[in-house]
Formats: sequence, C-alpha cells, structure tokens
Amino acid sequence: MSTTRILILGTLLDGPRNGYQVRRHLEMWGADSWASVKFGSIYHGLGKMAEEGLLEVVEKGKGGATVYAMTDEGRFEFHRLLMTVWHAPMPIVDPFQVAITYMDRVDKEALLSALRSRSDLLETMIAGAERSFGTKQRFGAPRHIDETLKLNTAMLQAQLDWCRQALSKVENDELP
Repeated sequence: MSTTRILILGTLLDGPRNGYQVRRHLEMWGADSWASVKFGSIYHGLGKMAEEGLLEVVEKGKGGATVYAMTDEGRFEFHRLLMTVWHAPMPIVDPFQVAITYMDRVDKEALLSALRSRSDLLETMIAGAERSFGTKQRFGAPRHIDETLKLNTAMLQAQLDWCRQALSKVENDELP
C-alpha cells in the first residue's frame, strides 16, 4: 500500500491542484519526515492515477503545470485505502532493526560509539519535533497534523529508551 498515493488523493480532496501545489501542501504538513514521501514520486503518481481514472486533468497550464482533480472513483479509492490503513496495522520497517540483528558482528567499542551517537541524534530529533508542535497551524495545517509529530516523537523516544538500555547492557557485557 502506498502512503504517497493516499496523501496525493487526500490533498486533492480540497480541490484541483498541480504537482507543485500538492508537493508544497505535503511539505507544509511535514509529510516528508513521517510518511517517507519521495517528492519526485508525486508527479509520477498524479500521472498514473489519471491513467487509472482516479484523477482527471482539468487544466494543462503554461510551462507544463498540469492541474488534476479527483474523480468519484478517486474519492472511493481514497476512502478504501484510508480505511485499510486505519483497520489493518502493518509492521514498521526500520533498517535499524537490521543493524541490531548484526550487533554481534561489531566490536564493543564501535558498538558503544554507535549507540552513543544514535542516542545523541535521537535526542536532537525529539527536541526538534517537540519544538515543531503547533507551528504548522500558522501555515494552514489542521491541528491534528501535530498528532503525526507526536506519534513520530513517541516512536523516536521508544528507540532512544532502547538505545540507553542497550548501551548499559553492552557496557556490562550483557549484550551482545
């Protein structure tokens, strides 16, 4: 399931937009950080969904800026995809879990250094996310967009807590 597809369709619920406007809207929400949106895929997605009948081209602008609007089929698909995500939890794919799998292949000092470095980075990321709470509304984002930041911050905090515990275990030769 493509979260980018849901985001594009959801952005067009408010009316026709071109690719740049879709991108700017998603950037304002910070979707690049919590949804792994690859902004280059927006233009491809718009074209593909138009081919599938989920969107229609309502204007071919000057300079190639094509404006898209959602069709009834697109509204149905948006709702179907959205409800699937609400009702079907999916695993979070995190490359860090791959690194943890092979922690026994790293010498103790390198592992301690990596855990300290990751902990510092996570602390910085959490502080930055916390500073962002409430700021996106100034640019027109709805209040509930902060909930994505709060969920992301909670996941970062869980990882930080794990790193701190693992650091202690590695120092005490309890891991790996």
